[in-house]
Amino acid sequence: MSLQHTPLAIDSLSQAAQRALGPGQARAMAARGLVPLPPGDQAAVLYQLALDEDQALARSARMTAANLPDKLLAGTLGDARLDPRIVDFFAGIAGSRPVVFDAIALNAATADATIATLAELAGAREIDLIAQNEQRLLRHPEIIAAMYMNRNARMSTVDRVVELAVRNNVRVPGLAAWDEVARALGGGPEPVPVDVDALFVQATAALDGDDSALTKGDADQPVDPDAAIDVSDDDKRIDRLTIPGKIRLATLGNAFHRNVLIRDPVKLVSQAAIKSPGVTDIEAARYAGNANLSDDVIRYIAQRGSWTRLYAIKVSLCRNPKTPIAQVSNFLQHLRPRDLETIMRSKGVSSAVVAQAKKLQMQRRGGNK
Repeated sequence: MSLQHTPLAIDSLSQAAQRALGPGQARAMAARGLVPLPPGDQAAVLYQLALDEDQALARSARMTAANLPDKLLAGTLGDARLDPRIVDFFAGIAGSRPVVFDAIALNAATADATIATLAELAGAREIDLIAQNEQRLLRHPEIIAAMYMNRNARMSTVDRVVELAVRNNVRVPGLAAWDEVARALGGGPEPVPVDVDALFVQATAALDGDDSALTKGDADQPVDPDAAIDVSDDDKRIDRLTIPGKIRLATLGNAFHRNVLIRDPVKLVSQAAIKSPGVTDIEAARYAGNANLSDDVIRYIAQRGSWTRLYAIKVSLCRNPKTPIAQVSNFLQHLRPRDLETIMRSKGVSSAVVAQAKKLQMQRRGGNK
């Protein structure tokens, strides 16, 4: 949760700052940075004016704040006595500047929520700096989540902070595959390639590639599970990743990556792939009909209500011999006669499913047998 920017209590400000915020031309001059003030007071005044109801005044204050010199900002924002709301305000408008970022990240009084926000978009160097404060990470694990989801974060750094959380029994929120991540690291460290960071960068090279063939279509129409795109060129690079690296790639990657990783023999990886927030309905429909995927993947799809409301996914799951029979029995009730007929003739489903399909078909026709 981001830090809320609320007005400062006037009586908490210095006399000089209160005069700058007084009525008349002083406010307009202060918004433009024309009132001589100590750096801390100037930051407080600009923050207060940026929240003013007068939109022109607020814009002027924001512009002045964004253009303050790095040296002045670094000295001011590194002061632990500065109100965390002011630090958060400047982090939003100047936090991408290295000197400013460092001052904010190294200030022990900076709000944890501010660090989490910075961690979402920071570069590798900045992420490494944030990772140094282990106490803060354990106190506010949302920072670890932000680092994990940031493509710029080094894999080695992510491994280290995630292992820190696992070792201290801290659950990181906001990661669908957290259980898989924790189990991957909880079983003891696996041999880590010396070039783990380079391997992850190589594996994510196609992250922004065109994956429309795997993600577009009509998820409410039957999908051919064998119509997946051949991504064999990526297989070797992905296979060289560690298990935590594969899990993170499954979470951050695109449809091509998921199409490889959902077939990984390690169940932690395939589970992370199906839990990825990027999985589309059309992908789920394709996976639902693939009998080569693990039982856990098919079971997860069958239990996900937002997917099973789609007709094509119901059909695919009924055709898949790995779908639990209890769920197949429920889905059969919703199938059209033509699809029931297909299942009745199918040699790929269990005899119990065929029998249920025949019984349902006869009941619909008014038969007694």
